[in-house]
Formats: sequence, structure tokens, C-alpha cells
Amino acid sequence: MIRTLLAEDMHLVRGAIVALLAYEEDIEIVAEVDRGDRILHVAQMVRPDVAVLDVALPGKDGLEAAGELHDKLPECGVLILTGVGTPGLLKRALDVHVRGFMAKDAPPGRLGDAIRRVAAGERVIDSELAIAAMSPPDAPLTERELDVIGAAAEGATVSEIAASLFLAEGTVRNYLHRSTAKLGARSRIDAIRIARESGWI
Repeated sequence: MIRTLLAEDMHLVRGAIVALLAYEEDIEIVAEVDRGDRILHVAQMVRPDVAVLDVALPGKDGLEAAGELHDKLPECGVLILTGVGTPGLLKRALDVHVRGFMAKDAPPGRLGDAIRRVAAGERVIDSELAIAAMSPPDAPLTERELDVIGAAAEGATVSEIAASLFLAEGTVRNYLHRSTAKLGARSRIDAIRIARESGWI
């Protein structure tokens, strides 16, 4: 049996996945969690062969949890489920040694096959997600705005960005404010996340 942990915060979706996998004779759901910050603790107790993680979870996102699983339970293969494929998400997934990256709207039968392949040590990347990730949308930000938000993403302060790009601090603040507005982001941190996931920085 392939011992499988499932992390999904939407109860209906989680129930549907559990019901779907119940038809797979060689796959057993040994744990269900609805928060990313519970994944490692539960996985250390049940020792799954595969962890199927939604990318967007409360408490901690699926990719951060995947990195923790790789560090603490490297024998557990991780399959990420996502609604969108962006270059940033795919790169982050590969950086934390995720073995599977799959669209939530994939045909139902594909999930069991993906779990088996991940358990066998293979890498499984949904072809449509890979194509979407290789064709990032054009950035709505100017080159200078990307320079500024990229520096902010590295943890630089406004004064440090101003000094490194030979700009006034007020200009840097304006660039950051405009970038946040253009991306429809809630905050500077959200703007950095959007730019990273879109592969612009």
C-alpha cells in the first residue's frame, strides 16, 4: 500500500479526493490535514510514502511545507496540487525537491497514477502546467519598477535600494507604490509574491 497524507483546506475538495482515492486498491489515505503548519508534525507521526499538498494552505503554503518534508522526511515524496501554473511556482517546487506538480482540474484518473509514480521516485509534472510556466505573461511593470521590486524582494530597505540604483528615496517609494497598485496587490509583500510567481523577478 502507498501510504498517503492529504493536505487540503477546502473540505468538499478534500472529501472528493479521499472518495476518489478510495477506489485505488494500492493507495491508502493515512492522514488528512487542513493547514500547512500541521503537515510536518502529522507526517512525522504517520510516516507517509507520499504527501499530496494543495499549494495554497492557511498557516504555511504547500511549497514551504514541502521543503520541510524534504529536510526532515526525505523518503516522503511530495505531489503539489495547484490551480495555476506559473514560472515562479514551478521553480519554487523544483527548488524544494517536489516530485509532482499537478493541476487540480486534471482528469480524476491521473491523480492515482501520479501518486504511484511519485512513490516510485519518478518526477511527474503536468504538461499543461509546464507549458503555462514556460510562457509567463508580460509584466505590467516597467524595467525600473522591476529593478526596485526585485531589490525589495531580496530584503533591501528603501535607502539601500535608492543607493544601489542611484535614485532618491522618495522615487523608490513611488516605484514600490505604483508596482503594488499595478499588480492589484494588497501590500508590498503581496506584490513581491505576485512578481515572483509570475517569473518577472
